[in-house]
Amino acid sequence: MRDEPRSDAAAAIKQLAAIGLGATMLTGDNPRTAAAIAKGLGLDFRASMMPEDKLTAIRAMNREGRVMMIGDGINDAPALKEAHVGIAMGSGTDVALETADGAILRDRVTDAPALIRLSRATMGNIRQNVTLALGLKVVFLVTTVFGITGLWIAILADTGATVLVTLNALRLLAFDPTRES
Repeated sequence: MRDEPRSDAAAAIKQLAAIGLGATMLTGDNPRTAAAIAKGLGLDFRASMMPEDKLTAIRAMNREGRVMMIGDGINDAPALKEAHVGIAMGSGTDVALETADGAILRDRVTDAPALIRLSRATMGNIRQNVTLALGLKVVFLVTTVFGITGLWIAILADTGATVLVTLNALRLLAFDPTRES
C-alpha cells in the first residue's frame, strides 16, 4: 500500500515545465515509495522528511530563487509559511489552509499552473496600464506646457486614459488560465 498521486498531478507537472518551472516533491514517505511516485510524475523528490526538514529545504530553495509550495497537511504548514508563495489544497487541514497565502479550492493540481498563468497575464496587464497612463500624461503635460493643447484637453485625455486602462483590465475577464499556451 502507498499513497497515490492526484489524478491530474502528471498533467500539472507537464504544464509547469511548459511555462519554464520545475517541481520537487518533499515527502515524509520512505525513499522507495517517493521514488516510485516521482518517477511516474517525472519530478525530483526528497523523502523521509519531517516538518522541520521540509522547512529547511524550502529555506534552501528560497536562496536559489522564488519558491511556491503546495501542500495540504499539518506537516506542510511551516514550509507553506516559509515559501514565497504558499498554496494549500482545499481538501487540506485547517492549519495548512490558514497558514498558506492562498488555496486551491477545487482540489485540482492543474489549478497551480493556471494560477501562475493568470498571475503572469495580470502583471503584464498592469505593466501595459501603467505605461499607457503615464505615457498619455507625459504627452499631454508636454503639449499643454508648450501651448499646443489646452488644460481642458489634458483633463479629458486623463479621463480617457482612465477609460482605456479600465477597458484593458477588463480583457482579463476573457482570459482562460486553464488553456495552455
